[in-house]
Amino acid sequence: MIKVLIVDDDFMVAKVHAGFIQRTPGFAVVGVAHTGAQAVIETERLRPDLVLLDIHLPDINGLDLMHRLRDVAPELDVLVISAAREVETVRKALRGGIVHYLIKPFSQSDLQERLEHYRSAYQGLDSAKNVAEQSDVNRVFGLDRTERPLPKGCSIETLKLVEATLNAADGDLSAAEVAEQLGTSRVSARRYLEYLHDEGTLDVRLKYGVGRPERRYVLKGR
Repeated sequence: MIKVLIVDDDFMVAKVHAGFIQRTPGFAVVGVAHTGAQAVIETERLRPDLVLLDIHLPDINGLDLMHRLRDVAPELDVLVISAAREVETVRKALRGGIVHYLIKPFSQSDLQERLEHYRSAYQGLDSAKNVAEQSDVNRVFGLDRTERPLPKGCSIETLKLVEATLNAADGDLSAAEVAEQLGTSRVSARRYLEYLHDEGTLDVRLKYGVGRPERRYVLKGR
């Protein structure tokens, strides 16, 4: 579970954003801070994986706060959520190493899309490996596989449904289980699953029993 701290001076906005996050599988809100000083305390206490950070805070600029938070938690990731649209502000945020910059107001789907990219890209990097594959790097830098051709007869819409099914699962799934949940054929589900495996998004686990071992699929990092 990815632990999220929300830093926003507006109590109601923070509550709305917390609701968005709680409805995103794989994420949990562990705390809310409304000032920079409170954010530092909560970051040290809660040790979140990700901070949703507003720039306009009553006691400090959010981008300056970002460096203080990383002094407390060096591995912390930051997703900026702000009404600030100035190009120089966005540039400064990017140079500070944020994972994304989302301009207010935004919808639940807008935030969920960024969170899911963060989960699959940044959290998907396997720290147990000494080297990264190109597919790992592509995910981090947003070189989406949907820009490359899908297998014949496959659609982007169904591919996203397959990913969502795996994301919501507690563990690994077989092609038959995915097919049952989506109402597709096992052969079709297997085609999507193997494509995602080839792209480096999924790991395959073999379940042995009578006959050929069953191929079971799970998102990387799970």
